[in-house]
Amino acid sequence: MNALHRSLFTVFLVGAGFLTASAAFAQRTDSTSTVKPQLNTAPPGAAPRPAPAPTTPAPRQAVPVPAPPPVDEPVQARPSTSSPSGLELPQRPGVAAPPPPLRKYFLYSNFGLGFSSVYGFTQFSVSASPAIGYRVTERLSIGPGISYSYNSYSISGGGEGIHTNSFGVKAFAQFTVFDQFFLHGEYEVTKAEVLFQDINTGTLFPGKLTVRTPLAGAGYRQRFSERFAADIVLLYNFNDGLDDIYGQPVIRFSFLYDL
Repeated sequence: MNALHRSLFTVFLVGAGFLTASAAFAQRTDSTSTVKPQLNTAPPGAAPRPAPAPTTPAPRQAVPVPAPPPVDEPVQARPSTSSPSGLELPQRPGVAAPPPPLRKYFLYSNFGLGFSSVYGFTQFSVSASPAIGYRVTERLSIGPGISYSYNSYSISGGGEGIHTNSFGVKAFAQFTVFDQFFLHGEYEVTKAEVLFQDINTGTLFPGKLTVRTPLAGAGYRQRFSERFAADIVLLYNFNDGLDDIYGQPVIRFSFLYDL
């Protein structure tokens, strides 16, 4: 009985070992088996296309934006006679500024020199005549004034000289003809000391007389600043006689100041 059992156990062990070996062999065969290679069915010489490389979009070009125009610094408003509100607004760039307003009133003073030789004596005169002027237009000016003149008479052939002083009022007018050249005319009424002559002896002596003197000529103006100028004027004296207080011709140096 024991011998039978041992024989069956031996057969069982051999059979189990066989089955185990067969299963292991089958498993190794399946794990080492390879897939059958696939044949290339493409035409001869045609290589497979490579996959396209990923492209990066080109950077967009920046569009230039024009810079904003410069902003002018604020100009402080200042009083102006050309603006009704008294304020002068800042000018836009590239726009010409308006011309300055016309100054209507000005002071006009002159000093005159005169020399003449008539009727056997010579006459030398010095005059001063302050006035105030008014510009009717840019070219035409008028105004009133006062005058003073000093005269020295020398008698030919010797003798004592005669000196006189005269005071008067006048009105003048000027008209600019070209650039700084102008025409000048005035009319003056003077309570003057003039020379009288004794009809019996021929002696000359001073006496009081009302003298009317029209003057006309031309002049040139030189500007030194916006308000100050100087004139030189050459005038012809239409009162050329014994009651003359200026001589012939009359040269005046005048000074002008705009108010």
